[in-house]
Amino acid sequence: MNIHLIKAFSDNYIWIIEEGIEAVVVDPGEAEHVMDYLEGKQLHLNSILLTHNHDDHIGGVQQILETYPDISIYGPKETEPLADHIVEEGDSFHLLGKNFQVLKTAGHTYGHISFLTKEALFCGDALFSAGCGRVFTKDYQAQYDALQKFNQLDDGVQVYAAHEYTQTNLRFAHSIQPSNILISEALDEVNDLRVKGQPSLPTTIGREKEINLFLQAEKMKDFKELRKARDDF
Repeated sequence: MNIHLIKAFSDNYIWIIEEGIEAVVVDPGEAEHVMDYLEGKQLHLNSILLTHNHDDHIGGVQQILETYPDISIYGPKETEPLADHIVEEGDSFHLLGKNFQVLKTAGHTYGHISFLTKEALFCGDALFSAGCGRVFTKDYQAQYDALQKFNQLDDGVQVYAAHEYTQTNLRFAHSIQPSNILISEALDEVNDLRVKGQPSLPTTIGREKEINLFLQAEKMKDFKELRKARDDF
């Protein structure tokens, strides 16, 4: 399974999963660059996966459907009527020869989900490298519960988040734990990548357990305080 990123807007990543000539697109907030890539690589679009209903994740779906009207779209109920396969916690389905499991990872939105294969996690805005999404629902318990699910995943799982927020997240983490060598080294690495115009993603669950303060929060209260501090950073 080959996974390619498409840059969108100022900091969004749209992920394209490829197997042979088949492709699946994750959270297409815009369509033009996705269509150009599919056509340039002569790929057949099989399906779209949607993690939640924010426009920077679903805004390109209608335009893609104009060219690929027969594809399947998997997403939570909040993505209706775009999604024709409504999925929820515990569901699974097969695409491109892979089994995709659905995790409820709410908090950022009420119905946010993530898609997990044996080796990859497509987590939208529920988890970022060194961070997590804003809790627009104010349901901090839901977001904390989502992070605990991520904590239970194998360290080798690759994390394909939807935004390039790593540098700012690590700056925040460094402000909280300035003597943390792992965070300092990670920030230096990401600074170098960004100077070169290279993405910081994907990361791994194992790496996030080392540098992501939100995953390390032992109590919901600690997470809530940390999240609010990050919002103000």
